[in-house]
Amino acid sequence: MRLRVKISKVEPGRYPEPIECPYCHSRAVKLHQGGCSKAVRDLTYEEVEVQRQRCLSCRRTFRVYPEGVSRGQQSQALKALSVMLYLLGLSYGAVTDVLEVMGALLGKPVQLGKTTVYRNVQEAGEKARRLRRRWLEGGKRVRVIGADITQVKCGGESLLVGVVVDDRTGIELSVEILEDETTESLLAWLKEVADLVGAEVVVTDDADGLKTVADDLDLAHQICRAHVTKNTLRLVGELGTQAMEAPHPPPPGVNKGVEEFLADLEEVQRLIESHPHDGQARMKALHLAYCQAPPPGEGEKATMWYRMRLLTLDRWENWPRLTLYQRWRGPQGERIDGTNNGAERAIGWWVKERYRSMRGYKRRESVLNVSTLLGWLGAQTADYDLAELVAA
Repeated sequence: MRLRVKISKVEPGRYPEPIECPYCHSRAVKLHQGGCSKAVRDLTYEEVEVQRQRCLSCRRTFRVYPEGVSRGQQSQALKALSVMLYLLGLSYGAVTDVLEVMGALLGKPVQLGKTTVYRNVQEAGEKARRLRRRWLEGGKRVRVIGADITQVKCGGESLLVGVVVDDRTGIELSVEILEDETTESLLAWLKEVADLVGAEVVVTDDADGLKTVADDLDLAHQICRAHVTKNTLRLVGELGTQAMEAPHPPPPGVNKGVEEFLADLEEVQRLIESHPHDGQARMKALHLAYCQAPPPGEGEKATMWYRMRLLTLDRWENWPRLTLYQRWRGPQGERIDGTNNGAERAIGWWVKERYRSMRGYKRRESVLNVSTLLGWLGAQTADYDLAELVAA
């Protein structure tokens, strides 16, 4: 995880322009009183001067604070620093200790409780969620989305967290808590994001529920070929070992011997690793050679012949989903790589990395706030000012 942000300092004597009345939004204002002092918690200043302005339209007075200061006790710089220290791995208590030491070294004692740090992080996360929603609703178009699910502990219970990203850029589009992995929950989760961004393609792992959801949403579906290849190689290895060490006799309707079975396993592996243009037809032929293998009876284990039947059937039926990357092109010739690496990276960087140093979350909202905040900041450029998230 790498975050690049800017933390703006307090600017005493520099006030926002133009000044607007917070009540009627008129800009017809004049200085009513200057030189008022305000105590502030900051690593550089202990107090700043504020102005009192009068609105010439509604006749009400209001305060105008210098850049980096608001009506709250903390400066924006201190709030931003506390948020960043937490996101980089410190606990809420450790953040207060670090800030206290920094203040002592700079001659500006800072007392900031861990509850205050917690509120700073949660408020920044809530603001990031609102900003991301506004960004998506502003007409952001993402043709290919990637989706994946992970788990975190919250209040001693396991929560399912769904993450959706722009598959081509890796930018996080959505973090949601799912009640379960039923088709209904997955459909409601992905439909909202897909509709918002006008998605055409969804990239996922090979869970059956996600295949149904992709079809229901009328999205072209790419199953992560890295997942499928890994799972296929594992099954090929298991079946190969079984065939050599404890082979079953071929059942009626299967005209294959053990040597031919092993050769067919090698063929399955070649097809899944290389995805040739005639791969679906060749996989179908393999399946037809084993389609008469009977399922196991009650209390019996599946034979290697029946397991081969299921393996070839699944890869044959899902061949178009495995090889969409070979056919799909965007309007500018964009391509996809056929893996779900974008969503997996988002989970690793923006959900799991900070979570690993924790004993778990206390609130469901904290899961969303922290994960969204990390994802939002991770998508920004190095000149992004954290003041956008901590300003009152």
